Amino acid sequence: MPSPILSWQVWALLAAVFAALTAVFAKIGVENVNSDLATFIRTVVILVALGGILIALGEFRTLPEIPARSYAFLVLSGLATGASWLCYFRALQLGNASQVAPIDKLSVLLVAIFGVTFLGEKLSALNWLGIAAIAGGTFLVAYRA
Repeated sequence: MPSPILSWQVWALLAAVFAALTAVFAKIGVENVNSDLATFIRTVVILVALGGILIALGEFRTLPEIPARSYAFLVLSGLATGASWLCYFRALQLGNASQVAPIDKLSVLLVAIFGVTFLGEKLSALNWLGIAAIAGGTFLVAYRA
């Protein structure tokens, strides 16, 4: 039986916790800084931290073994991540973190649609109901009366 600490659910939950902290820390951080510069600073921190982890684990040695197709899609993913971060930090600078973050999480809805459309993934009616609830909840959280 696999260790619970290695399950995808644990890692996904940790990702959600760190994403929530990202929103709070970033909202405070962009108060007196251009949002693009703030994104750059955040990116440098990520590069240094991940570089240290990869060096410590000896993972840089496998770079030449990565297939060209993987490189291409990782570059596209990096570009999409950069665009997302630029937009996210600008939105945080202009709006409330409690409103921006839920709208950003509409990515859950989009990943479901893209997964079905482009990756051939299958979702049940119950899955779609959950995705609709996320979309509805996002609207309710982001809407200010």
